[in-house]
Amino acid sequence: MNYDILVIGSGPGGYVAAIRAAQLGFKTGVVERAELGGICLNWGCIPTKALLKSATVFDYVNHAAEYGILAGDAKPDFIAIVKRSRDVADSMSKGIQFLFKKNKIDHIKGFGKVKPGKVVEVTDETGQVTTLTAEHIILATGTRSRELPNLKQDGKKIIGYREAMTLPEQPKSMVVVGSGAIGSEFAYFYNTIGTKVTLIEVLPNIVPIEDEEVSKNLERSFKKAGMKVMTGVSVESVDTIGDGCKVTIKTKKGDEVIECDIVLSAVGVATNLEGLGLEETGITTERGKVVVDDFYKTNVEGYYAIGDIVKGPALAHVASHEGIICVEKIKGMHVEPLDYGNIPGCTYTHPEIASVGMTEKAARDAGFEVLVGKFPFSASGKATASGARDGFIKVIFDARYGEWLGAHMIGENVTEMIAEVVVARKLETTGREIIEAVHPHPTMSEAIMEAVAQAYGECIHL
Repeated sequence: MNYDILVIGSGPGGYVAAIRAAQLGFKTGVVERAELGGICLNWGCIPTKALLKSATVFDYVNHAAEYGILAGDAKPDFIAIVKRSRDVADSMSKGIQFLFKKNKIDHIKGFGKVKPGKVVEVTDETGQVTTLTAEHIILATGTRSRELPNLKQDGKKIIGYREAMTLPEQPKSMVVVGSGAIGSEFAYFYNTIGTKVTLIEVLPNIVPIEDEEVSKNLERSFKKAGMKVMTGVSVESVDTIGDGCKVTIKTKKGDEVIECDIVLSAVGVATNLEGLGLEETGITTERGKVVVDDFYKTNVEGYYAIGDIVKGPALAHVASHEGIICVEKIKGMHVEPLDYGNIPGCTYTHPEIASVGMTEKAARDAGFEVLVGKFPFSASGKATASGARDGFIKVIFDARYGEWLGAHMIGENVTEMIAEVVVARKLETTGREIIEAVHPHPTMSEAIMEAVAQAYGECIHL
């Protein structure tokens, strides 16, 4: 079969690219060997949020008395929590199936391998090979859990994020290695439902890409919730002989051994490039990423790559936008390159974290004279009424020209609030315009306006 556009991979980059291609009139097919929706919908973004919601509800019930509600002795039903998460994922995957049918997109089941001459060979689960051709082939194969040499995953005692979502029973104790978004979210989930969690980070701060003040706040919140947090330490080895695990950790004071039931390795992701035929086709890679131009063309005519397998943040919303830009450029539309300096990042712990742009340190290191505003949720009426006083909004402006350099948030619902900053920065909105834009009261979002006002010395409620 011949297609106008053939996409390999159906994650948030691949399926979005395919749907946009179909909307633009291209005959479109998607090669996917597993569930439609990729890791994000099936084993990442969506099912983890379902798990985290269950943990949040359980936490609310345990603190119901603080809201004047008398509740019984609540207990987590781990199997039911996992089942709900899987049901949510299945529902979302079926939604992608519906969208494919609606947009007349072919789903070709199997593993896709690119060949020279704009050819894709698809091998199905029986080993049968089908040859497809397309004018434009888009690679969107995503990533998997990265393994360290001294932390090999066996899927039972040393696990990755996929196994962490479907354990047969709740572990009594767990060591989480790596405190990025994945590690911190699972650490929060398991700690909240009663597992004894130790969070390990080799760098000085947890969630290390975030502003340092945000990192410190989350660490305090985790410790207050009973989690053990260890920073500036590394895992040397894991002994899995016996019933549990013995984790040897190198600290400044010497080695320390922690015993636990499960070790969760959350030390990043690795790109899925093996077996794709890149070398045979002549597609250039560098440091495990496919090399592309601003519109995701590879060095070989007719071949493109988007999402986690190209340079840039490995985030679902980034992959989706890359897919749209790629397809619209193929169509000949006027499109602009994606602004990677204005990409929001979110971590769905409790409290939540959301950020965009430069941290204060990065801005100062870049030579900017900065104005910094910070508004704590402890001074927010809505946050106080909601019992969500933990956290703050922090904004950074260029003192000379007023450019909004970055915003960093930690607190209740901040992942829903960061979009205001993203849009404002896209429109080159000034701090003065944010101050003069009326924000509704009482809301958590008015803390953004208050933080901006604080940067300019005009905050009312501090």
